This record gives sequence, C-alpha cells and structure tokens, in this order.
Amino acid sequence: QVRPVESGGGSVQAGGSLRLSCEVSGHTCMGWFRQPPGKMREPVADIDRDGKTTYADSVKGRFTVSQGNDKNTLYLQMNSLAPEDTAKYYCAVVPPPYACYSLSPYAIRGEGTQVTVGS
Repeated sequence: QVRPVESGGGSVQAGGSLRLSCEVSGHTCMGWFRQPPGKMREPVADIDRDGKTTYADSVKGRFTVSQGNDKNTLYLQMNSLAPEDTAKYYCAVVPPPYACYSLSPYAIRGEGTQVTVGS
C-alpha cells in the first residue's frame, strides 16, 4: 500500500490559518488525526465512503476537511488556530472493508507534518 504524503504544515501565530494537503490517490475513506507533544493521538476530521464528514468537537467551526475535484487530494483548512492546535498532523486512508475513521488500526498513515501555533 502506498502511504499518503502530507504537506502544508508550518508555524503561525494564534488566530492564523494553514491548509494541509495530502495525496490520497485511489482511496475513498480518509481523514486527519493529530498528536500533540507528549499526548495521545486524537482524531481531527474524517470523510467516509459516502462523502460524509465528521469533526472532533475541538475543531468544529474552525477546521474544514475536503477533497480536490479529482478526488486524489485531501485538504484540511485550519482557521482561527490556537496554541492547543500545536501537533503533528497525519493524513490516513482506510482500505475497504474496514470501518472508516482515521484512527482505525487498519489505517495507512503518512509521515505527518508539524503545525506549531504561537501565542
């Protein structure tokens, strides 16, 4: 299985925005999770095989997950960033027939991209 490849991380000040991208060719179940420093992994946003999106409560209203028109790229638009959003962000895809969420034990994740938000 080909691993997803993330891009777009960086450092911003609180209130700023970043957009993460991920190459997900051939997959229809995908999402983002993150791992803050010294903490457990936590889900961020998922898109299921019907195109339905779900978000963690901590990012609702601020982050938007979407696919490119060609369905080969997954995006995570992050607005109103706060210091607590600082984490390494990972893109993950889940092949069928497994349940569709980014923290699935069957998920194939990328290497991650660092997002750092200053106060």
